[in-house]
Amino acid sequence: MNRIALIGIMVEDNAVSSEINQLLHSYSPYIVGRMGLPHAREDLSVISIVVDAPGDVISALAGKLGRIKGVTSKTIYSRSDGGGRE
Repeated sequence: MNRIALIGIMVEDNAVSSEINQLLHSYSPYIVGRMGLPHAREDLSVISIVVDAPGDVISALAGKLGRIKGVTSKTIYSRSDGGGRE
């Protein structure tokens, strides 16, 4: 069963941007939308990803993001299980 989640990502080391992009590309079938905002004054980037995927896929993606040096991520799950889909 799929879940809908928002993964918030703080990137404090822009040198890992290509690693993040490659990882997100590998999960692209599950990504509904993505928004990235650079915060030049603080020298960091904020990325938000909306995913529609099985819980184990969301957990795997969040875990892989969290293991990248210079990256912090948190996941928020929808209360709904996405029940409108079959």
